[in-house]
Amino acid sequence: MANQKIRIKIKAFDHKVIDEAAKRIIESAEKTGAIVIGPIPLPTKIEKFTVLKSTFVNKNARDQYEMRTHKRLIDITQTTPQTIEELSNLSLPSGVDIEIKMIIEEKKGK
Repeated sequence: MANQKIRIKIKAFDHKVIDEAAKRIIESAEKTGAIVIGPIPLPTKIEKFTVLKSTFVNKNARDQYEMRTHKRLIDITQTTPQTIEELSNLSLPSGVDIEIKMIIEEKKGK
């Protein structure tokens, strides 16, 4: 017997936007009768950049910038064709990267 599961990874630079996107995904999945696990916050990736203010003088004068990438994980179990259709027609805010994987787990009987 096979059990179907959908795993959704969401990435964005703004935490408010990613929370709104996760809320929309959860609402649309629960509306179709699927069971939702999450959103699970994953570690935030922080990239730091140091830029010299001057071209060749004043090495001590620098600007530092950082870019934070927030991530969330949502698992949806007991999916129906309506769930998949609802997720494909979902409109998310701009600046949100979404990755959807279908996982099929086979249960072994004794």
